[in-house]
Amino acid sequence: MNQDYIKPDNWSIIEEDFDVERVKSSESLFSIGNGAMGQRANFEENYSGPTFQGSYIAGIYYPDKTKVGWWKNGYPKYFAKVLNAPNWIGINIAINGENFDLFTCTEVKNFKRELNMKEGWYNRSFEATLVNGTAIAVNVRRFLSLNLDEAGVINYEITPLNKDAKIVYQPYIDAGVTNEDTNWEEKFWEPLEVKKATNEAFVTAQTFKTHFKVTTFMHNTILINGVPSQISASSVESTTDKVQYTYETLVAKGEVSAIQKIGGYTVSLNHDNTQAAAEKVIQGAVAKGYDALLQEQIEAWAKIWEMSDITIAGDVKAQQGIRFNIFQLNQTYLGKDSRLNIGPKGFTGEKYGGSTYWDTEAYCIPFYMATKDQEVARNLLTYRYNQLDKAIENAKDNLGFKNGAALYPMVTMNGEECHNEWEITHEEIHRNGAIAFAIYNYYRYTGDYSYIPEKGLEVLIGIARFWHQRASFSTHKNQYMILGVTGPNEYENNINNNFYTNYIAKWCIDYAYEQIQKVATEYPSDHKRVIEKVNLADAELQDWKKVSGNMYFPKSEELGIYLQQDGFLDKDLVPVKDLDRSQRPINQKWSWDRVLRSPYIKQADVLQGFYFFEDDFTTEELRKNFEFYESFTVHESSLSPCVHSIQAAKLDKMDMAYAFYLRTSRLDLDDYNKEVEEGCHITSMAGTWMSIVEGFGGMRVKDNALHFAPKIPKEWEGYSFKINFRHQILKMEVTHNETKFSLEGDKALTVFVNGKEVVVQPN
Repeated sequence: MNQDYIKPDNWSIIEEDFDVERVKSSESLFSIGNGAMGQRANFEENYSGPTFQGSYIAGIYYPDKTKVGWWKNGYPKYFAKVLNAPNWIGINIAINGENFDLFTCTEVKNFKRELNMKEGWYNRSFEATLVNGTAIAVNVRRFLSLNLDEAGVINYEITPLNKDAKIVYQPYIDAGVTNEDTNWEEKFWEPLEVKKATNEAFVTAQTFKTHFKVTTFMHNTILINGVPSQISASSVESTTDKVQYTYETLVAKGEVSAIQKIGGYTVSLNHDNTQAAAEKVIQGAVAKGYDALLQEQIEAWAKIWEMSDITIAGDVKAQQGIRFNIFQLNQTYLGKDSRLNIGPKGFTGEKYGGSTYWDTEAYCIPFYMATKDQEVARNLLTYRYNQLDKAIENAKDNLGFKNGAALYPMVTMNGEECHNEWEITHEEIHRNGAIAFAIYNYYRYTGDYSYIPEKGLEVLIGIARFWHQRASFSTHKNQYMILGVTGPNEYENNINNNFYTNYIAKWCIDYAYEQIQKVATEYPSDHKRVIEKVNLADAELQDWKKVSGNMYFPKSEELGIYLQQDGFLDKDLVPVKDLDRSQRPINQKWSWDRVLRSPYIKQADVLQGFYFFEDDFTTEELRKNFEFYESFTVHESSLSPCVHSIQAAKLDKMDMAYAFYLRTSRLDLDDYNKEVEEGCHITSMAGTWMSIVEGFGGMRVKDNALHFAPKIPKEWEGYSFKINFRHQILKMEVTHNETKFSLEGDKALTVFVNGKEVVVQPN
């Protein structure tokens, strides 16, 4: 059974009734972020029940030394931990002498949490009775400012319900935090300095090893019945890594007592003096005040939704799912800083470490290209260009490659490989292909070729050199093979001739070769600069072409399908429908040996190739491969259902396309894989967007024009989305009866609908 406690709502994520079993899952689902920092939805007050406390700062990490049973040559030296940052939200509370803790209250009723996605705030309200008999009503609102992205705001209100109350607030900031996920239980933060002033405090700490300096700050205001009071702290306690203020209030029954806390982080990535910067952030936030900051937040989110919203009529759960996905993507990455990227858990948890996987290029770039200015996608490409030297180093030092061959890391924070598993680090090399494909995809979509001569060509050459050297010639088959790999299906390790890997390797070489010729003709000075820099001779290019022109692709003529790898048909081919439900998910129920020998597929693999290179195959080839591989796919990767949804829609399997859409859009909300308490699946959320735009909308870019093949699930009355295509904002609305377009701007746009030319006039 999937979880089903999130109330269906068009614009909010809502939980009603307090259940200690759900706290950790809700901490993930109600997470908030603003691109610069984020946090799980932990309670501000002390909570003694099971909880996973987490607050994270973009770009701040710790190189946790790799821990393995048996060291193999080439293991990454560390696993980049997404760091649990110092805690600024904490407020210990005592009421009539008793510490307030929801876990120990005798009664909790009317409990409600709401994550308002339209306006970008998180709210929690309830009534509770403490062991001492005092009954209170609590309402807490929290948000991380999009405009002042180093600051967050908490408004914590308590109303005594059955008697007068002495309410003691103890707001604190604390750098003595630990990570949920560590290899050696090391401490990651070294406290440097504590500073206290009237109603505000600062703790400056730095990470061990990486020496990122962070000042965590807070500013406190006490209010009675909504009016700021003159109550000052009765005591201030501090240690080397923590500061705590104590404020005492006497509140009559029915009166509202509140603390407003402004907090956040300033970091050495952006400031020479982080403490002075923190003081400035506080001044700016206090000058605006809570109400103005909240209003700014609402307006900033309105602007984001204006471009990125997808509407679905007649299906609240589907609507809630897509908005949750779009909201989390925007909370994680807004494209302001080319040093940052999109981590698979965003700011919702620590699992997977690192900030960058191939997910960015394969799944996220289409979303950011279409819903933001193209500069945002260009920044994501530039991120990889800036790490090219490290990718060359990775191929040289860990695999013995030469001559500028580049292997981009599976997981990275700064360009260095930092994934713990050898089978993934050195065998799941198809990620190199996704990075080249993203360069092609960016040009195809935006029409901006300038990136390739400026930066992209060097990346393409490094990747082509890698594939040329990684392929080996089989005298037996008289063809080039790629041996010992892990494809996108991580339920097969160290296999030979993964179709997707071989196909994308060939494509990368051919694409790099074509771009070298094009740049030579159209950008001769860039061509000269790049060719001299990378020392590329014509003889090497001819060697590349030998490999790409004679690449081996495993195939079954009898079944009319490409084989996922050489030995796939030798497996015990029992389809998923005949697998007992009690055995799922297999990655949690079976030994790894059994998983590897099974035919079960974690995510789209051969079908990933059909998704990227759709035009290279006929619809009938897609149908045969889809029907064969879908029957063995267990979808135990968050990246899986979206590709299957898009292809099912293309094949007119609309019930299946809809089911996969619902699964991908509600993967976390309904906790399909029973792991949401570890954090949400941020990068796969971009696949949800693709399921609608590329799946149901059928959007493709061909020959510099947009093509659509709109379809609509029977469960929906209609849907709409906007895309920014080459600086023109096009809106598409689909119902069962018609497809309508509207266009912002001043010039017409020609699109194709089911192959027919349609000229869309502006406004």
